[in-house]
Amino acid sequence: MKVLLAWGVLLASLCAHAEDRVAEARKRQTAGLVQLYKDAGLSWPPEELYLRAFKAERELEVWAGRKGQPLVKVRTFPICAASGELGPKRAFGDLQVPEGFYTVDLFNPKSAYHLSMRVSYPNALDRKLGAANPGGDIYIHGDCVSIGCLAIEDGPIEALYVMVSEARARMGRDVPVHVFPRRLDAAGLAALEALSGVPDARKAFWRGLEPGYRLFEQTRRPPRVKVDAAASAYVVTPAPQARVR
Repeated sequence: MKVLLAWGVLLASLCAHAEDRVAEARKRQTAGLVQLYKDAGLSWPPEELYLRAFKAERELEVWAGRKGQPLVKVRTFPICAASGELGPKRAFGDLQVPEGFYTVDLFNPKSAYHLSMRVSYPNALDRKLGAANPGGDIYIHGDCVSIGCLAIEDGPIEALYVMVSEARARMGRDVPVHVFPRRLDAAGLAALEALSGVPDARKAFWRGLEPGYRLFEQTRRPPRVKVDAAASAYVVTPAPQARVR
């Protein structure tokens, strides 16, 4: 009985510590975030939020705005660690950072990497194209180490964690996060096509990501993305915009 009570006390202490970690992050970050959004002409917390990451450039962008309206970029975080090479994640243990269209679907205040947010890998296309065990547990986190995750520094992960958790509460749905091998403008696509020793299937996959990148560049709205199982490809269409009253 004493052992069980001791474990109960320990677990309660760990949970309280995790809650304190998030509470302290909010105390440290909120004033700066309010000013950041004010400078961007936006209210805090944002009505909509969108993340996109670029592996080659090692950047994670945060876009925000009013519901149904074009988004504006409010901050770019340097990615300080991302294991693997350019190309999608296909199997457990391959140390690859995924590429594709995902959401942030879970928050971990007790992360060993300060704070972390899970990326919804594998999606339906990852399962279709990947190994029998495509792996999982891919996070955006702090501590600047990576075995398949996107890592940023501890201070920035606090700001990002607060932004995404506040936005999710206001949006009532998961925040989209799109991960690209690099910026998929004409120059970026040409650079990928010119890579030697890269399988044709990987280059075709990258071309399949380009419509999602392009639509956002054109509209500043995260596109709608579905998976065509028969074609083993993404189907990307523009997101509706709110009517201006």
